[in-house]
Amino acid sequence: MMHSFHLALLPPALTLRTLRRGPRAAGLRHAECFPLMRLGSPVLSVERMQLRRLAMFAEWDDASALERFLADDDLGRRLADGWHVRLQYLRRYGEVAALAGLPVQAGRSDPEEPIVAVTLARLKLLELPRFLKWGRPVERLVAGHPGATFATAAMRPPHTFSTFTIWRSVREMTDMVHGRSAVPQAHTHNVAMAEQHRRDFHHESAFMRFRPLSEHGTWEGRSLLP
Repeated sequence: MMHSFHLALLPPALTLRTLRRGPRAAGLRHAECFPLMRLGSPVLSVERMQLRRLAMFAEWDDASALERFLADDDLGRRLADGWHVRLQYLRRYGEVAALAGLPVQAGRSDPEEPIVAVTLARLKLLELPRFLKWGRPVERLVAGHPGATFATAAMRPPHTFSTFTIWRSVREMTDMVHGRSAVPQAHTHNVAMAEQHRRDFHHESAFMRFRPLSEHGTWEGRSLLP
């Protein structure tokens, strides 16, 4: 098993078609596709639904299945022109049904090695005001955090939400999670998690850690891994 995360520029019509149908390919176990949004952007703005920028998080049987998809599939070839990272799954907190086959922990990490974090959640629509109230300060914290080399979020209507972050080290990521970073408003993630535990924002959610294996292409003219 292998995972990948992709970023690509697409015509809006192709993004909408992908959101409706989703990719299908031999060896593709599951995929989540989203238009990108800018972390910390105003709630009512075009930055919250960037139809020209597609993100895809996918689980594959192996690297060969991903290679075939990128070479032979119409969507795959468009994604091959963008950027992606191949990932080794390490552990999860929480669970989503579509990825229920993932063990709670599959490996350990060194505190100083780079780490990729992916959040996948199915939001309770009636909890959206609370989610925005407590979540947007966390968006701003992560977007400006010196330990994150890249951070983005995405949402697929009506209720699927995802974040994707790359960190210079596991230590810097966990310091952010627990409010130990020497940055302004470092406590906001802790506060949001306390509110989540008090009354869940989501029907289901998972926070997953991955070891980056290899980076392919560039995004906005640069590499993203530290």
